[in-house]
Formats: sequence, structure tokens, C-alpha cells
Amino acid sequence: MHARRRKFLSYYRPYLGLFLADMACAFVVAAVALILPLCARYITKDILAGNGPDSAQKILAMGALMLILAAIHTACNMFVDYKGHMMGAMMEGDMRDELFDHYQTLSFSFYDEQKTGQLMSRITNDLFSLAEFYHHGPEDLIIALLTIVGVFGISITINPHLTVIVFLFIPIMAVYAFYFHRKMIVATGRSRERIADINSQVEDTLSGIRVVKSFTNEDVEKQKFTRENERFLESRSYGYRSEALFSAGLIGFTQLITIAVIIFGGLSIANRSLDLPDLLTYLLYVGILIEPVQRLVNFARLYQEGITGFSRYVEMLQMRPEIRDRVGAIERVELHGNIDFSNVCFRYRDDREYVLENISLKIGAGEFIAFVGTSGVGKTTLCSLIPRFYEVTSGSISIDGNDIRDISLRTLRRNIGIVHQDVYLFAGTVSENIRYGKPEASEEEVIAAARMANAHEFIINLPLGYHTDVGQRGVKLSGGQKQRLSIARVFLKDPPIIIFDEATSALDNMSERAIQDSLQRLADNRTMLVIAHRLSTVRHARRIIVLSDRGVVEQGSHQELIARDGAYAQLYRLQLEI
Repeated sequence: MHARRRKFLSYYRPYLGLFLADMACAFVVAAVALILPLCARYITKDILAGNGPDSAQKILAMGALMLILAAIHTACNMFVDYKGHMMGAMMEGDMRDELFDHYQTLSFSFYDEQKTGQLMSRITNDLFSLAEFYHHGPEDLIIALLTIVGVFGISITINPHLTVIVFLFIPIMAVYAFYFHRKMIVATGRSRERIADINSQVEDTLSGIRVVKSFTNEDVEKQKFTRENERFLESRSYGYRSEALFSAGLIGFTQLITIAVIIFGGLSIANRSLDLPDLLTYLLYVGILIEPVQRLVNFARLYQEGITGFSRYVEMLQMRPEIRDRVGAIERVELHGNIDFSNVCFRYRDDREYVLENISLKIGAGEFIAFVGTSGVGKTTLCSLIPRFYEVTSGSISIDGNDIRDISLRTLRRNIGIVHQDVYLFAGTVSENIRYGKPEASEEEVIAAARMANAHEFIINLPLGYHTDVGQRGVKLSGGQKQRLSIARVFLKDPPIIIFDEATSALDNMSERAIQDSLQRLADNRTMLVIAHRLSTVRHARRIIVLSDRGVVEQGSHQELIARDGAYAQLYRLQLEI
């Protein structure tokens, strides 16, 4: 708990000067609010009661002082509102940077178990709530406490009996405000959940709009949307009712206190224990009492939301990547591509079955290797172990005689290029997506890589050529075009080891031929590992390794495996029949 408190306070450290200035301004805001009624009391009680020849001058002087205090109050409020919010936003930015950097370190196994929307919520909604607490929490607390204590201290010196009557209402008003404010928080939470359900429904329907229209199920989708929309309206109705009771209740309590002050103050004036200026002062203080109560209620809300957000934030930061560099890991080594699998076993979790068992393979530098087999036998998993996207459960993998666990992750992955089956292009231009393989590459290098990947011809026919925006996830391009851009990225990266993961399984024949041509160029003087369902992609591989749930069952060239008439020949004949 002590460590967590230190962590919480540490985000104030870079902005300590700004925080102290913010608190000083909050103190001034509270102090001026308390002084102004005293100025009014001085005018009505001391100056007007005396009615001397210099009364007008004294009133003007006091008026000037009140104007100066009002200007100071306004300036401090502006500072608190602007600079205080900026302090919170900068702290939020620092935390967001830290959390985003941490996300980058976490292993694939972590992302296998997480929902992207939840991770995004932690880096947006949670941190926004936390920033609001960092900024508003101390301000609201200091202004509220100073105002309530100040009003009590000043008013009790004027008339103790009337002060007690006024402050009897405060605890009741606070309990009422906290009760209905909590209902508002619950209602807001429900509304967020319901609007999330609506967003999910809209996304689901619009993403599958072609299916919806092909089955003429527009009415079905409309019914689902209407149901979610009605649930949202129900939650909003509950929230608005609680909000109305909260606001109306506070106004009602203020009016009750005002009425009480007028009645009991009037009786006190009749009994000559209170005069009219003091009654006016009381009424002014009653007018400012509602704000500190609201601030205390707001502080309670911010505290609850902020601490919850901070707990979720720290919980995420405490997630340790399963795959990390060893102490003294090798840096900046130039790999050649000799890969050795030695009795490799792997399973995703301890409570699951093994995906790979006792795999032993030797792959020479510059060798073109193909992995084939039915779905689910571990082809992609085996290749994912090489860049340490997952850690071997037992056994070892070495490159050029170095256990990959002794090589830093950055060095290891810099020497491996991967072309995925599901190509991911980032929002941006064609050039920016190719340059992802080498951010500092020149335009000439980008074009050369595109030519090697058979992508240049279609790129120059795009509306803006290399500067054409590809859209989110590359939606403006065809599957074959996206695939060729991903190959161009790898050409630009120019690593000694390439993993090509079933990258032609969903392409037309023309696109497949273009990519196969690129593949032959890519394999030149590189260790090439190709995972394929289409066996035509790998007929020219130097060695084809056939995997089954029993591990490696066959290996050899296409001709050798066809002549052997085993598992590979059976797969090949099956594809010919299809």
C-alpha cells in the first residue's frame, strides 16, 4: 500500500511548482469568497450606521477593494481552471506514455487472453478519470474545507445561536447529496455499458452489412438495435431522475436554510440580539455554502473513480512480460540463419495439451524450407518460436550456435522478417507502410523494394502513387496488393531469415504467381521458412517438412516425397482433386 501511495504521488513531482501554485490559487479563491461578505458587512454596519461626512468616500474605497478582490478571485479561478486542468492533462499524458510503452513490452500470450477494447479503455477512460482526480481532487477538498470552516468560524463570532441553526442543516444536506450523487454514478455507469452495447451492435451490423442485405435481415437487425436503444433510454431515465433529485434537493436545502436565517434572524432582530447588517451577512454566507457541499460530493466521486482507475492502471503496469532479455543478452550480433531445433516441446499454458513435442530439426543458412500439414498441427506455432513470440516449454532453439534466449529480443527480431497470412497495413500512405520495414529508408529504397515485390506497377497506377492513402487496415487495396506491400516491407528490412506464413492461401492465381515470383527473389541468400496450404507454392523448396500431430513425419524435396507416396503425396493428390 505504501509503495502504491508513493507511485500515486510520484506523478505530481515533475509539476510540483504548478501544483503548489494551483493550491495557492485555490486557497485565495476560498479566502476571497469569505472576505467579500465581511466587506459588505463593514459597509452596512460600520459605515452606513455612522453616516459620517466621509461615508461616501469610505464606501467607494471599500467598493474599490471589493473590485480588486473580485479581480483576484477571477484570475485565480482562471488559473485553477486552465493551468490546473493542463497539469492534470500533462500527468495523464505521462501515464498514457508509460502504459503504452508497457503494452509494447508484453508478450503475445498476454494479448491472446485480452480484449483490445478493454486495453484501450484503460489507456483512455481510466486515465481521464484519474487525471480529473489529480487535478480537481486537491482543489475541491481545500476550497470546500476552507469555505465551510471559514463560514462557521466567522458566523459563530457574529451570532452563535443562528450559526448552530444554519449548520444543523449541513450534515443532512451532505448525506442527501452523497446519496443521490451515488445514484447518479450508478446510472452513469449503466449508461456507459448500454451505449457500449449499442456501439457493439452498430459495429456488428455495419461490419456484416453485406450478409445482412444478402439474407434480407434488415428488420432483424433493426429489432436488435431497438432493444439495445430502449435499454439505453431506460438507464438514462434513471440517471436524469437521480440528477433532478440531486439538484432540486440542494436548491431546496439552500432555500430552507435561507428561510431559517430570515425567520430566526428576524426574531433575533426583534429581541435586539442581532442587527440587520449581520442578518445580511448571514444570508450572503448561506449563498456560498452550497458550493463547498457540491465540491465535497464531487471530491467523493472523483476519489472513487480515480482510485479505481489508478488500481487498474497499476495492475496493468505490474503485468510482467513472460518473454524478456536475459542478463547479458547478446546485442548487435549479425546472424547468418543456421537454425537448430533441439527436442522442442511447446504448449500455450500448463493446463493445455502440447502443440509440439520433441521437434528436432537443422536448417542451414540460405536454405529454402517449407512446412506443410493439416490445420492445427503447429506449423505457425513452430515458426513463432524462432523470434520468441512464444517461449519453448522445453528443449531449445539456436541460431548460428547461439541459443535464441541468449540473444536480445531486439537483435533477434531485427534479423527476422515475417510475412503474415493476415496482412496488417497501418492507416497512412503506401510509402509509409513499406517504410515500416526500415523507417529511415529513402524514397529510392522504398521504390526498389516495391519493384522486388512486384508491387511497383500497381502502386504507380493508384490515384496518388506511393502517396495514396491505403485506409484503415488497407481496406482500399485488394488482398494481393496488400500482400505485395507486406513483402516489400520485408525486402526493405533485408533480414537474413524470412518466415512466410500461408501468405497466398486466399489469393487468385495471378496474384499468387506474382507473389511466388517475389518469394523466389526474397529467398536469394536468405534462410526462408514457408508455411503453406497451397503446395504449389513450395514445390521448388529445397526441403519440405511435413508436420502432423505426431511431429515431423516426413521431409525431403517435392520429387522425393511424391516418390515416397506418404503423407505429403496424399496431401498433394487431395489438392489436385480439389
